Amino acid sequence: MLSLKAHIRASSLIALLVLPVYEKPAMAFEIFGMKFFEDEDDAAAVSDPVRYALNFDPGEDDLRKDLEGASLLFQEQEKPVSGDLGVVIKARDDRDRLLAALYEQARYGAVIDISVNGVPVDDLPPVPDFPRDRPVPVSVKVAPGPVFKLAETKLGADAAQFDPGDLGLKTGDAVGAGQVITAAGRVVENLEKEGRPLAKLTGRELAADHKTSETTVTINAEGGPVADYGNVSIKGSRTVDPEFIRQWARLNTGERYDPEKVKEATERLRKLGVFSSIAITKSRRLDQSGRIPMAITVADGKQRYFGAGAEFSTIDGIGLSAYWGHRNLFGGAESLKISGAVSRLGSTLDWKELGYDFSILFSKPAAFNQITTFNAGVIAKNENPDAYRASTISIFANTSFDVTSKDVATAGVDLTANRTKDVFGKNDYLIASVPLSWTRDATDNPLDATEGYKLDLSAIPSYEALEGTPFSSFEGSVSGYWGLGEENGVVLAGKLSLGTLVGVDQLKDVPAIRRFYAGGGGSVRGYGYQEISPRNGDGDATGGRSYAITSMEARVKVTEKISVVPFIDIASVNKALYPDFSDFRAGYGVGFRYATGLGPIRVDVALPSKKYDGGSSFGIYAGIGQSF
Repeated sequence: MLSLKAHIRASSLIALLVLPVYEKPAMAFEIFGMKFFEDEDDAAAVSDPVRYALNFDPGEDDLRKDLEGASLLFQEQEKPVSGDLGVVIKARDDRDRLLAALYEQARYGAVIDISVNGVPVDDLPPVPDFPRDRPVPVSVKVAPGPVFKLAETKLGADAAQFDPGDLGLKTGDAVGAGQVITAAGRVVENLEKEGRPLAKLTGRELAADHKTSETTVTINAEGGPVADYGNVSIKGSRTVDPEFIRQWARLNTGERYDPEKVKEATERLRKLGVFSSIAITKSRRLDQSGRIPMAITVADGKQRYFGAGAEFSTIDGIGLSAYWGHRNLFGGAESLKISGAVSRLGSTLDWKELGYDFSILFSKPAAFNQITTFNAGVIAKNENPDAYRASTISIFANTSFDVTSKDVATAGVDLTANRTKDVFGKNDYLIASVPLSWTRDATDNPLDATEGYKLDLSAIPSYEALEGTPFSSFEGSVSGYWGLGEENGVVLAGKLSLGTLVGVDQLKDVPAIRRFYAGGGGSVRGYGYQEISPRNGDGDATGGRSYAITSMEARVKVTEKISVVPFIDIASVNKALYPDFSDFRAGYGVGFRYATGLGPIRVDVALPSKKYDGGSSFGIYAGIGQSF
């Protein structure tokens, strides 16, 4: 153990331990006698409460934030401790916490002096007795010492093949203890990526020379043999077929071990929503065939669920939705979801002018093989934007293919009956389609991306049976995300979408639901839903054959939870086959985000650059999730 009153001796070795992360306890609050977000320590009554008054000197202002964050004496100074001994125990524990924080900053010559009631903690009696007429004075004084620089990195055994720089260990840099732990972990990860499931660390040391203020790091590792997956055992579930779990995990016996595939299997099983916990582990030894046995342990979660949601826009009114679902109908994670929604509440007094949506959706993973999912459903809608009125019922079936962990291809069939009333009168349509799509998600977080990109491509060859009209639509969009600054304090986000409708002689040959419009919270903010459109001589929206929409945002963190988001959306919707930007519309404004575990809560306020006659003058939009 390091002395807290003297420097470490020259050329001493510092043991690198995996130190726990200490966070400030969660706040609790009470409403009508019920307590929420309550920590167990907060709930427990403190016996013999003793308060203390803290004097905290970090030595250097640059270290204040990190050291105050590591110190429970500082973080919890408003809370009483239990008895006089509680003060001493907390002070002694703080020495290790502060020392760990200093090691993270490559301060290996630090001296930490902590005293309670004017006496160094190591000199206090076993059972102290402090005056109770005032808070017990506690003093923390840190002498951080110099920053140590890395002089040499020694990689031994199977670790020798790696470049220290690629592990984050660069000569001349200030290398903290956590960086060494991370580098050692990367060595093992890199060996496992070679298909070596039994790779392990055999040595990890950091030597600090106090005469030169330099460090030497030594890491040794054994890779072990290259191996394939062996038997995959399934444990824990009482309702889901073990063979399905094995198939959906895709850790196939005889294939080369890959830790990335193990992570992907965990995430794939998690997305089913059937399990409350998932753990995939490997054996500590190979089987008789030289393969590595694997074990998947799961715990069943709630398989029936229901919920409701709401959205609000000053232009489009209020939208309400509700749903019920089952995640495991027949034991193979088959899902059934029934949902309904009503929109435009508050924007009209006529209930016939509201929008309605009802759907029954079914999905079966591993329907034909381990990379396919079969989907089918019925969707009925009554849409009433300003441009048209449309009643639609669709029956569809498709199969999605997990081409890679990032890429999903989908192909299917769709039969849609539609009645539309718009500028072309009242018309009926019966459309058979073969929707095709390709989606690639290369972002770091699907709910709130800070880096990477998304790509969506779709083609829908169609045939309108009542008039014998073939036509097709082609659409594509790409979104990009760039995180800047410390902990991605600013995220620049951009999106470009394009679409065209081919094989159409007259716009009335296809229903309004297949023509192109723009405007609304998910398109161009500041305009009403589908307000942006080519117009006829009377100023009525007709819909278009093509469109281009681009959006740009700067998501700026104000606090860890709250962000401010200035944005601009630009769109051009045209009657021509390609957008020509002869009449483009832009919406601009600012939004606010509050981060939650289910995605950010979003509120956007936007103005149109060029409003339509009788159109919206501004828009306020609220919902859950980023705009794109």
